Order: sequence, then C-alpha cells, then structure tokens
Amino acid sequence: MSTVTDFPAASPEEAVGHFMRRLSVETDCADVHYALNNEEQDFVLLHVVGSAEAFARRHVPGALHLPHREMTPARMAEWPNETVFVVYCAGPHCNGADRAALKLARMGLAVKIMIGGLTGWEDEGFTFAAT
Repeated sequence: MSTVTDFPAASPEEAVGHFMRRLSVETDCADVHYALNNEEQDFVLLHVVGSAEAFARRHVPGALHLPHREMTPARMAEWPNETVFVVYCAGPHCNGADRAALKLARMGLAVKIMIGGLTGWEDEGFTFAAT
C-alpha cells in the first residue's frame, strides 16, 4: 500500500459533493480569461490588494481595484444584490482574496476566488493591463 492509498478514496457521491463545493467558491485564471475574451463576463472582477500605484502597473484586464479593507456595505451596494464577485490577490502566498471573499460573503454577497491570483495569471501566459 502506498501513501497515496493509505486513506481510501471517497465514494463517487462524496467526491461529487466535495468538488461541487470547491467549484462553488473558486474559479481559475483560465476560466476568467476565457469569459473576459469571449464576452461572457457575468461577474465583477476585483483586484483586492495593493496600492493604487501597484494596480496601475499590473492587473488583470477588466478588474476593478477595491482593496478588501475598503469593502463596506455602502460601497458594495453600488452593484445589484445578485452580482457575483470574483476576487483575486497577488497569488498563492497572499490571503487577501480569502479575506475579501469572507468579507463579501458575510455581507450576503455571492463570491468566488480566482485561484492563483496574479501569479497564476502570469503562469498561464496571460497579459496584464496597466493604466
């Protein structure tokens, strides 16, 4: 028996539930890129960390800069209640997207994290925007 199979695999039913839960709270750079480039953007993309200067130098095209510390019910009321927010931060070494997602969920808003953040976007070879 290997360390891989030391613990038995979940049943298919358990696996379906697990992966559905994960996909309900996260998306990836490739899916966001596809949506942005194929006129399928049905979400608001938020760059949730860093200074305005850092955002101006490099961000995902179409993203709005809204640091998680600036997310308030009044600010988020600018969008309809049914809006889905996709948040991202610098990358796997950063928990800014997690903080933003938690804050938005506590406000009763639908939110997903773009796993990988800027690091993942770059790893995929996608171009950044600058303002």
